[in-house]
Amino acid sequence: MSQLKILQQLSIQSIKSLLYTTHHFFLLVLLFLASTAFAQPTCDNYNVNRNAYFGDLHVHTSLSADAVGYDVIMGPDDAYRYAFGDRAHLPPLDLDRKPTRQYQNPRPLDFMAVTDHAEHMGSVKVCTDPNNRGYTSDFCKNMRDSTGHSWSQIKTIVSPFPSRNKEACGDDLMRCKIGRESAWKETQEAAKNWNIACEHTTFVAYEYSSFRLGSNLHRNVIFRNQTVPDNPVSHIEAPHDYQLWESLESDCLDADTGCDVLAIPHNMNISNGRMFSLNYPNAWTRKAKAEMAELRMRLEPIIEIMQHKGDSECRNGLPGVQGVVDELCDFEKMEDAIYRNDEGKIRVGECYEGPGSHWLPRLGPSCLSRQSYARTALIEGLRQEEKIGVNPFKFGISASTDTHNAIGGAVSEDNFPGHLGKSDAEITDRLTLESGKTGGLSTNPGGLIGVWAEENTRNAIFDAMQRREVFGTSGPRMKVRLFGSWDFDEKLCGNSENLTIAYATGVPMGQDMPSKTGNTPSFLVQAQADSGGLDVAPGNHLQRVQIIKGWIGDDGNHHQKVYDVAGNSNNGASVNIDTCEPTGTGYRSLCSVWKDPEFDESKRAVYYARAVENPSCRYSQYDCTSIPEDQKPPGCYDPFYAKTIQERAWSSPIWYTPK
Repeated sequence: MSQLKILQQLSIQSIKSLLYTTHHFFLLVLLFLASTAFAQPTCDNYNVNRNAYFGDLHVHTSLSADAVGYDVIMGPDDAYRYAFGDRAHLPPLDLDRKPTRQYQNPRPLDFMAVTDHAEHMGSVKVCTDPNNRGYTSDFCKNMRDSTGHSWSQIKTIVSPFPSRNKEACGDDLMRCKIGRESAWKETQEAAKNWNIACEHTTFVAYEYSSFRLGSNLHRNVIFRNQTVPDNPVSHIEAPHDYQLWESLESDCLDADTGCDVLAIPHNMNISNGRMFSLNYPNAWTRKAKAEMAELRMRLEPIIEIMQHKGDSECRNGLPGVQGVVDELCDFEKMEDAIYRNDEGKIRVGECYEGPGSHWLPRLGPSCLSRQSYARTALIEGLRQEEKIGVNPFKFGISASTDTHNAIGGAVSEDNFPGHLGKSDAEITDRLTLESGKTGGLSTNPGGLIGVWAEENTRNAIFDAMQRREVFGTSGPRMKVRLFGSWDFDEKLCGNSENLTIAYATGVPMGQDMPSKTGNTPSFLVQAQADSGGLDVAPGNHLQRVQIIKGWIGDDGNHHQKVYDVAGNSNNGASVNIDTCEPTGTGYRSLCSVWKDPEFDESKRAVYYARAVENPSCRYSQYDCTSIPEDQKPPGCYDPFYAKTIQERAWSSPIWYTPK
């Protein structure tokens, strides 16, 4: 509850009693002035029970080296223009280096952030300026040519001791320093110019792109406002993730400038178990480990569960995970696609987790670990809280696209233009896969982040992310909410004031259940199908809503259980793969009040909701149906790739801790 609301609810007599002393009088005045300045509604549609807003917080433009190599020429300003309703101009380029494709955003976003890679921001400026002395270097030639990759580029992202390329940057690195300052200023200016309160929100941001020892440890760094550090912190300045957190703390949070920041980890699925590592570097005591875990939890309140490089929610068959097989975990597993052999078998083994494992390079096929997936990380966080007193993996759930075409929010399965510039511009490119590489059939259109915020402003949306009242979708604009309480009435779904009651008597997703004994928690879960929009048809029907529970068992293993709490998994809905027309019925909205039938008040637990649509065609099947039979590439007949999908949305969790 805001300070303003508290003041509004104070009785006249209470206020009068505070005025008996000068001290209390001035305290009240100061509190009132502060609260009104911070909490005063900005927008006409301000909603104390919060609106759903959809955004994309993972967007690359021509300031990213891996976009430049694929002939992407749209910069930050162009990306925002597209996101909020204009046309995009996409590769391939003609002989005059003009884009040959246009793509109209069918559905403008509510908010967005451009997140170009910090590591090569400066070198991109050098390598794209013919008048710069570094332009003709081999490093720059390889950057501009997607078919060439120099060792100096690979070393930058893989090495435990990364450095900048002196051939391009100069012996004193000044060329790249100047270029980085220019790129960072361009990023800030674009965000400032396109941020219009109540209409569309932007955030100054960048991506920290560590690929240390061959493991993806990337984060998107998002700032609340225009007050940001002089330069972005990259993998080169901070080779370890904890060094990133320390830099953001010192350069932003503790700088006394009004700077506020959070980081969003992504692609845990290709992190070799290192994204949610249980190592605490240089922390040898319980207190030191707790302090590092606290810093992580504070700076990384949400994670990105899905983007165009696959889903990171869960995986069947992981060692040390007990519970029934969750068939919905087999969803957009890019790591399986890129690491299968010619016989279709997955060349991915279990990760070594023993002494010194965090120093082992993993440059070949990836390996599988419980700590590469969000669900098992959430469960492991319960154990870590018991061991060191802090849960480092207490995160909310979001999703985004990771587009490298500067087209944030381009998530339509039936009209997907690709996300990797010229490399997947053609349908035939999107329907192929070169072994060991991302792109083509192994990728997908990506997802969106949804937030529950009072209004569409920077402060309101950033606050929602910090308190973890967010959700992720695999693309459609489904809405999902989860509340927990000890007192929810089983008929709450039918009450027109259910949201007001839920906030007053429970906690929203992203929060902890208050401690209580002798009772069973109940959860209010709501889901709404994509309602469509102006010139956009409503989305597919919902099939069901589930609640997933995780805990540590007496055997020391991870335990999970999936409960269907609303809808019908056997509703007979399907899709005609030849026409991609859906068949059968479903639900436009679902609601349930659910009590955990196996609640054990002595055990920590974590709960989150998953809303699932009826089956629909995957983008690759839409592409295949548009090609004459005699022209279809082999990818259209590859049984490894599903022709249909079930789009979904994930809520952020609610945690229970024994009293």
